Amino acid sequence: MSLQLAIGQHSEAGTKPLNQDFHGAALPSEAQRRSRGMALAIADGIGSSAVSQFASAAAVRGFLEDYYGTSDAWTVRRAAQAVLAATNAWLHAQTQRGEGRFDKDRGHVCTFSALVFKGREVHLLHVGDTRVYRVHAGGALEQLSQDHRVRVDGGQTYLGRALGISAHLDIDHACWPVEVGETFLLATDGAYEHLDAALVQQALAGHGGDLQAASEALVAAALARGSADNVTVMLARVESLPSDIAPPVNRDGLRLPPRLAPRQDFESYRVVRELQQTARSQVVLAVDAQGREWALKLPAAELAGHARELDRFATEEWVARRVDSPHVIKAAPAEARREHLFTAVEFIHGQTLAQWMTDHPQPSLDEVRGIADQIARGLQALHRKEMLHQDLRPENLIIDRHGTVILIDLASAHVAGLSEGLGDARALELVGTLQYTAPEYFTGEGGSPLAELFSLAVLIYQMLTGALPYGLQVPRLRGERDLRKLCYVPLRTRRPDLPEWLDRVLKKALQPQVARRQQALSEFLHDLQAPGPEFMTRDRTPLQQRHPLLFWRALTLVFGLATLVLLGLRVSGL
Repeated sequence: MSLQLAIGQHSEAGTKPLNQDFHGAALPSEAQRRSRGMALAIADGIGSSAVSQFASAAAVRGFLEDYYGTSDAWTVRRAAQAVLAATNAWLHAQTQRGEGRFDKDRGHVCTFSALVFKGREVHLLHVGDTRVYRVHAGGALEQLSQDHRVRVDGGQTYLGRALGISAHLDIDHACWPVEVGETFLLATDGAYEHLDAALVQQALAGHGGDLQAASEALVAAALARGSADNVTVMLARVESLPSDIAPPVNRDGLRLPPRLAPRQDFESYRVVRELQQTARSQVVLAVDAQGREWALKLPAAELAGHARELDRFATEEWVARRVDSPHVIKAAPAEARREHLFTAVEFIHGQTLAQWMTDHPQPSLDEVRGIADQIARGLQALHRKEMLHQDLRPENLIIDRHGTVILIDLASAHVAGLSEGLGDARALELVGTLQYTAPEYFTGEGGSPLAELFSLAVLIYQMLTGALPYGLQVPRLRGERDLRKLCYVPLRTRRPDLPEWLDRVLKKALQPQVARRQQALSEFLHDLQAPGPEFMTRDRTPLQQRHPLLFWRALTLVFGLATLVLLGLRVSGL
């Protein structure tokens, strides 16, 4: 099953000489429907402006065209808001160039509402006073949007928010699960002010489910009831929903590859040698017809019945193609149709961070900061696409011959835009290496860019000391109460040559509670380079809290010495 909608839409100028409403629905391909969903939108130009019909047309057309051009890694909310922000900026610029510069009521201004159906959910985007309703089977109309109208003395109202009024756009977003058979109504004020639930139910029932005929009937009814404004009605009914969310790359028809050997021809490659063999996959070095080197990762035959694992193979290369950064591994060009399921990425001559740490057991702070900065840039490139790496560890970082640090192994990546549609787009699955994973994964809160900040801080601590800041305590977490039991081992107990402020910076980044960390990777990097006063002030925290292990060792030593003294006095007294 796939997402299918029945749609009806109609608009008339009514008693006005010009129709300043605009509406439309997208007809996306099946692939677009899976990745971006199905969208419909309605806009209402303000009557006081002679140019607002251009605003409403630009808003609807721009949204329905540009939304499908956004990254399919983005969530609906981010993609829609990015498109609407660009549209708003253009409309506001037009307003500033014309008569609306001094009177916004005469500018390129319109209200706007859109529904985007994706997976098993519907997203509402809204600004102004067009309305969106859910039509209940029992006859009631449930208003889902909120009118952005401000009331003043005397009962008058004016638009508090709309497209084109201001350079800044604040747009409402909401999301709900949907069911087959649910019907939604979008309408401008010229329609909804003259319609009621009984009339809507009568139109739907009287036209045997034909939403186009029903929308035309509702427009005619609003005009017959005295509407003096433009009248626009859109109806959408959910006909079917996907039984599951398809993987980003369609692996249907792709066979599992055989185990490869050196000098063997496979697809458009020739195998050079095996790089790695595990229970889940085989990785080989191969060259293409142009002599370029690639690392091919092939699923093991034992994964034949594990759909989730196979989807990860499809996802890994898909992610690599959508991130353009020198610090994230690149996928091979898709130059030929494949017959087998595998991943092809660039082969990097260099060493893993794990090997680098073995070769540099006591690195300088500047060396570590240089590596951390590059890792962070790779992570930021993923985060801009609403992706999380989720398996940041020394073995998944390669330092090439030129000193460039590159993130590899994207099989565990979480892509928000691919995860939404079934009720939750959060990164909840625990897929990374446990000792580098942030506590919130273990307590059920799920991942975020700040979870990757935690993992990066663990790596920095390990590069400097060869140890982990919490040892193996984090993987034992089972709930919020366990967070208070985590015992951070101060950096300077292992590297007393390092500055005190560095310990404070890392301790903040490694806080078990997300809200107590730096709130962005950029903030963390800045603290590593130019620590502020909060890190330079001498710590007045009691030794028992700052260094509990050192405190108890010292206390034990004091007790031991005191016992020896007392025994000595007793012996001498005898």
